[in-house]
Amino acid sequence: MNRKLKAVVVASLFGALTLSACSSAGGSDDDKTINLVGFAVPEAANDAIAAKFAQTDAGEGSKLSGSYGASGDQSRKVLDTKGKNVDYVHFSLEGDVTRLVDGGLIADDWNAGPNKGIVSSSIAVIVVPKGNPDGIKGWADLTRKDVKVVTADPASSGAARWNVLALYSYAKSQGFTEDQADDYLKKVFANVGAWATSGREATEAFENGQGNVLITYENEAILARQQGKEFDYIVPEQSFLIENPGAVLKKADDIANDWLDFVLSDEGQTEFVKKGFRPVGGLDISGIQVEGANDPSNPFPVPTDLGTIEKLGGWKKVTSEWFGKDGEKLRYDQLAAEAKKK
Repeated sequence: MNRKLKAVVVASLFGALTLSACSSAGGSDDDKTINLVGFAVPEAANDAIAAKFAQTDAGEGSKLSGSYGASGDQSRKVLDTKGKNVDYVHFSLEGDVTRLVDGGLIADDWNAGPNKGIVSSSIAVIVVPKGNPDGIKGWADLTRKDVKVVTADPASSGAARWNVLALYSYAKSQGFTEDQADDYLKKVFANVGAWATSGREATEAFENGQGNVLITYENEAILARQQGKEFDYIVPEQSFLIENPGAVLKKADDIANDWLDFVLSDEGQTEFVKKGFRPVGGLDISGIQVEGANDPSNPFPVPTDLGTIEKLGGWKKVTSEWFGKDGEKLRYDQLAAEAKKK
């Protein structure tokens, strides 16, 4: 898996990065490096926020050192290394943070604030080649025989789990029984031509022609267009709210808490919005132009029916039903296996 290592600053936190005694994670008081481990999709937004944070009194002289990849993989690496050289995590799923809570690396009350630990937000959309040559209109079209879907793999990627739940919520919004919803999902899974490791790798696979439909975050579609990609994207009438958590590790220096405060501030959320994320915390986005959106002056249309994790009973219930641990085969795995037989 290719990881983009930048120096706003970005460097690998697992092996390639060797910080001296002045590392902010348990290092000297003089160091202002914030070592971030996150899922692949928000890298550009975090870099933009870091540049703004460095201009504040709290962030003066700071730099961001980030490691990005598939959310689940990143969370497990932080746990395996006992949080070495990590100050802050930004993951796709709540469970990738609670794994570190259970491991004693993050405080139990990490999600006690008004945003419940959520730092970025988006919805599920459908990306197609420019001009939409196959006439894709919504989720129903993903079962067509001429469709080849690209999506991330739930085994490693949080984005993929959001995608599965978006598909399921669509099926239930149509009045499908559980058996009918399962049948719909199997038909879509049978059309998947590329299961990518992460949401970002799914985008790259689509760009390389591995399918004619990509299921992804709205912000990922917008960012791709900002970068000159020849994509169109469809916001279906029924979509799913994607909420990404962020948390500071127990051992991190105070600047990591200042960073999180800034991420949640209007200024920090504005940078997320500019990269295509929907804001958390009630930011007024009127007047903000979002390049790459279908309508830059009105970038975030509200779907008629928006599914949420709460409507499905919360992550604990959803995970125990859909996504197994350590090789356990639950509903998603069973449906994916059956789809391969079609």
